[in-house]
Amino acid sequence: MEMSFRWYGEDDPVQIEYIAQIPGMKGIVTAIYDVPVGEVWPMDKIVALKKRVESVGLKISVIESVPVHEDIKLGLPTRDRYIENYKQTIRNLGEAGIPVICYNFMPVFDWTRSDLAYELPDGSTTLIYDEATVQKMNPMLGELSLPGWDTSYGEGGLKGLLQQYEGVDEEKLWEHLEYFIGEILPVAVESDVKMAIHPDDPPWSIFGLPRIITNKQNLERFLDLYDSPNHGLTLCSGSLGCDPNNDFVDMVKYFGGIKNRVHFAHLRNVKITGEKSFWETAHLSSHGSLDFYEIVKAFIDYGFEGPFRPDHGRMIWGEKGRPGYGLYDRALGAVYINGLIEAIKKSK
Repeated sequence: MEMSFRWYGEDDPVQIEYIAQIPGMKGIVTAIYDVPVGEVWPMDKIVALKKRVESVGLKISVIESVPVHEDIKLGLPTRDRYIENYKQTIRNLGEAGIPVICYNFMPVFDWTRSDLAYELPDGSTTLIYDEATVQKMNPMLGELSLPGWDTSYGEGGLKGLLQQYEGVDEEKLWEHLEYFIGEILPVAVESDVKMAIHPDDPPWSIFGLPRIITNKQNLERFLDLYDSPNHGLTLCSGSLGCDPNNDFVDMVKYFGGIKNRVHFAHLRNVKITGEKSFWETAHLSSHGSLDFYEIVKAFIDYGFEGPFRPDHGRMIWGEKGRPGYGLYDRALGAVYINGLIEAIKKSK
């Protein structure tokens, strides 16, 4: 298992030099953030990013993410231009030696939360999802605003985009995803890049928008869209594990040990607080609803050697920063996972 850490570039409050000081750290998970969605990532920017990461003794383990343009998800006639651009970005990343691209196919929003700084009993703050609150945040109703929403749509832009999805149900979204996968995977294979889709977060419909990368059955259906070892998954314990109907350990054993299609892993703990409601916790098993010993053991048992990252974290010790992406709690998670890995391996 290759330890990696999410870094948002030079504007990230967390300095990459500090990340390099975390014991066992090998890689960086990052992206290029100043290229508009749907446009080709220039080779010079990719090379410059790679050199910056390597300057602190680390490597780029995963690019997360190359965003998928909404026209592709909507299946609009304009999608082919954006798909061609996506292909060229894959070629450029492959030429630069990037091994894995993480992406998602969630309409409009990626991860969604009702509060980005909910105070826990110990005084730390965290991201939470409360279903009743989220229902009041529907942009079409305007009762409450949802934290973290992209403000780049402009006045009326978000509502207009949501209205475009009124004719897109789950089966239509599957159809559009299959078209996309059929186009990009041959390029990924030629470029020696592994494509790793991220599950929907949370894994259920929000505001009537379809979400399809949500459970074991749908992950299986996704893998059946294209027969190639480059076509795989980002298994995220927090995204899938916040639904108690999902057995995350079983997914690791099946999609990793049997199918060999897990290219990347996100490891975080969540505390399920009600139906479709949870908060994000410290990684320690006893703090959440997920058994981290069993999760890490499942990866080790089948011989997972790919990249993983301690995913999300609380804000502790007075730190201020990007919600979910402070340094201290994620570093604690990294050290905890390091300890689990060593103990599990030595116990064998």
